[in-house]
Amino acid sequence: MKAKSLVKIISEEDFLILVQEPSAFFFKIYNSFASKMSNNKEISRKFYSNLIQEAEFLESFLDEFGARENKEWAFFTEYVACIRNLGISAFFIKHLLDRHPYYNMRDSRESFSQFQTKAEEAIGFLNKSMLNIYQEVILSAKNNGLVFSEESVSPHEFSDIESNKRLPKNIAEDEVKNEDERIVEICEKIQEVAQKMEKVKIQPTNELKALKNLVPFKINETRARAFKEMVHSVQSDYDTYVKHTKLEHDNPEIKNLRGHISMSLHLLEVVLWLSHFYERHEDEIRAGECKRKIAEMVDKGQLLSQVVNFGFYYSLKFIIQGSELAEEILKQFMKVDRIEVPIPKPLGFHARPSTYISLIARRYDEDLFLVVDDERFSSKSVMSMLQAGGTIADKGYQTVIFEGSKRVLDDIKILAKYNYCEEQEVPEQLSYLKELRNSA
Repeated sequence: MKAKSLVKIISEEDFLILVQEPSAFFFKIYNSFASKMSNNKEISRKFYSNLIQEAEFLESFLDEFGARENKEWAFFTEYVACIRNLGISAFFIKHLLDRHPYYNMRDSRESFSQFQTKAEEAIGFLNKSMLNIYQEVILSAKNNGLVFSEESVSPHEFSDIESNKRLPKNIAEDEVKNEDERIVEICEKIQEVAQKMEKVKIQPTNELKALKNLVPFKINETRARAFKEMVHSVQSDYDTYVKHTKLEHDNPEIKNLRGHISMSLHLLEVVLWLSHFYERHEDEIRAGECKRKIAEMVDKGQLLSQVVNFGFYYSLKFIIQGSELAEEILKQFMKVDRIEVPIPKPLGFHARPSTYISLIARRYDEDLFLVVDDERFSSKSVMSMLQAGGTIADKGYQTVIFEGSKRVLDDIKILAKYNYCEEQEVPEQLSYLKELRNSA
């Protein structure tokens, strides 16, 4: 007995009846969007949010019926997906424009104004691109026989709530155990993310050929998502252990730290979604008539410029500023401690181990001392370390005391565990030593 297919094939005429209702509100939003654009009216976050929601709902409906695999509806479905992707990017940029003035960034007035201008330009480009694609959606819908209303949504339905008003701040600050250690961990995480993002080595450029070499080969959806998850993890830790605590209340610079994290996070969201758009819909990457049309509606040069010169550039800028602020905070919260470790075998503190120790101290730009009896030798200086090594050898000591902050001492422990790399390669945890050694 032959098994029956669980999928029922319906005609394009039958599908046209089904898609009428799910698309109705999507087109009402378009009518409002087009009206706002023609009258140069501001588009709120709530408007973008509803636009995204309706595009996502319609896209899901189309996918359930396999519309991407149908020649009558494939273009229509692809255009709806494009609007959703660009709408998400516009939402995050609008959010940044609204929140940026409240984050107490360390920008000069000129730098603050420059970012606002660049963000306005980015959102203007996205709005224009969405309008172009929306108009193509309308044409495709009419060709398929879809009937839709000329009505718009209510102008008050998608207005944002005023954000310049706040309830009194009278919630009791939470007491969090080991809060000093938490802020140290968060600051170190910010510095780690900043270092990883800097390693991508992307410089702003307006040359289309150079932009195409950067996206997707140096920055792409996958890498943007990885960076975003790193920054999101830092923000999550902050909100869990620091937000609304007495520590935050008593240290305004700590609260400013979160502003830098949030700005970088949302800009990485923009990079992610615009990279996704380029990789999925750009005609040079995925061939086809639909991709060619989309490339005509969305200027690829401007799109790539927003990824590189706006999204990634400012995300990196804000996380580096956050890293610098984190370093200042760390110096306030780092506690001086001591550890006892064995001396290097078999030659003691000669040039190689002394150099590695000095690089660790310089990497964190903190005081680190090798303590012999009651005398303290600065570990930042190789000569000072060699002098201490002579004293240690003369007295026959097999272990020594290092004095410094926990993060520096943790790295000294790792170095000592691997016998100061006398007979083996630098361990992965201390990989930065290779770069510092080569650049010294």
